[in-house]
Amino acid sequence: MNAPPSRPSPPLRAVRTAPTCPVCGRPTAPTYRPFCTKRCADIDLGRWLKESYRVPSEEPPDGEGGAPDPAPGGPSRGPTGQDR
Repeated sequence: MNAPPSRPSPPLRAVRTAPTCPVCGRPTAPTYRPFCTKRCADIDLGRWLKESYRVPSEEPPDGEGGAPDPAPGGPSRGPTGQDR
């Protein structure tokens, strides 16, 4: 039983798909890209302004943990690290 000689597979080609709106999934419009309409763009902007989107961070929120505040009346440093 001889197997037929195997042919190399053809090279893979990238298939480009039409971009879709990240809010509703419809095809994007060049005017509002990457969104499909001004409405979807405004919805996304509202999500950013309400802080619905968050980037994960290892740092604690302001005022929780972290470096201690300088002692009252003690030397303090300005934003550039110089003594005030």
